[in-house]
Amino acid sequence: MTSTTLAAVTGQWTPQGELPEAACWYGQYDTALQLRNEKKQVLVVAGADGRSAGLAKAWLYTPGTGATATGAWSSAGELPGAPRRLHTATLLADGDVLVTGGTSGPGLSPALTAAAVFHPKTGAWSETTGMNEGRWGHAAVLTADDKVLVSGGFAVRSRDSARALASAETYDPVKRTWTPVKPMNDARGGHTAVCFKDGRVLVCGGSAPIAPGHEAALAFCELYTPATAAGATGSWSATGNLTAPRSRHQALRLSDTTALVIGGATPGVPGDGTYDQYAGLGAELYDIGTQKWTAGAPRPGGRGHHRAVPLGPGKVLVIGGTGAVRDAAGYQSVLLYDTAHDSWTPAAGLTAGRWAFAAVALSATEALVAGGTVRSGLAAADVESDDLTRSTELFRIGDGP
Repeated sequence: MTSTTLAAVTGQWTPQGELPEAACWYGQYDTALQLRNEKKQVLVVAGADGRSAGLAKAWLYTPGTGATATGAWSSAGELPGAPRRLHTATLLADGDVLVTGGTSGPGLSPALTAAAVFHPKTGAWSETTGMNEGRWGHAAVLTADDKVLVSGGFAVRSRDSARALASAETYDPVKRTWTPVKPMNDARGGHTAVCFKDGRVLVCGGSAPIAPGHEAALAFCELYTPATAAGATGSWSATGNLTAPRSRHQALRLSDTTALVIGGATPGVPGDGTYDQYAGLGAELYDIGTQKWTAGAPRPGGRGHHRAVPLGPGKVLVIGGTGAVRDAAGYQSVLLYDTAHDSWTPAAGLTAGRWAFAAVALSATEALVAGGTVRSGLAAADVESDDLTRSTELFRIGDGP
């Protein structure tokens, strides 16, 4: 592997107005989605306020038409049912968006089974059949047969503790039905899932509660193989472990047979966000042919609760994040990872440092970020409420203004 590369700063950020309401998104699959409509709008759904209470509103970003134009934000209505955070939002094959589960909070509150669908053509929401089991912090991924595989997550164990789930189920958008499938070998939440071209789904990392307020990160990874016979429910099998346990990481499919995992936290990190001396995790690459992970070049500084979005062939933009979630400020740092050369290049920093925000690639040269947490605990204006931001920014690859 090559060593870390530090080259000239690339790209620039421009403000894109403000969200109608400040919000943050702590889950792996509750981030922004670019719709397939003519305007190429971006949808952000629900999330949490500064006191970790769930929200019910959704918003749409409409990109500007010129190279220097500013986009605009508008309401996308309210989700039917309860407010939610730590939910999932999945773009379906027909262009609709499925939102599942979550919890209303703040604090430890029941996991939701409720599911809803956003219809971009009409701008309306509709309720759909709820999941068989309530869950938050779960993974959701569109499968090769245009269904949605939901796996793991968390649910309440007792008044002051949560439990990780091993259960999984699939949603059929045509029939609007959920079908339980065989459970994973290991219960987990806060993990990631990537679907390969051959239909298999990689689930990696995440965490499991080990005591009230404490959790352990996982290195165990599994492959879900869809059923090939009528009436079968698919199966899970162990695959290569991550080179280091991690949660709060990001995962992307790079090609038909490879996936990339970036960042996160490692074993024994308390749920209260105590400083994690092992947060310097870089990238590692998974090959489904060999079923092995290969560590990439070390990253210039660790982070969790960040976002990673693809920008052009083999390049990934790693944005913001933090090293702790209590008494901390968000990072302005942005890095560009080149998978072909296994190298890191600093990119222009965010105008506002943030973590637990929404982000999405708009093209091979542009990415949008919205909202997120700016400061928490003693770093915030009110120790009982995190400082959130309504600001949104657009990144464009280039040499700056």
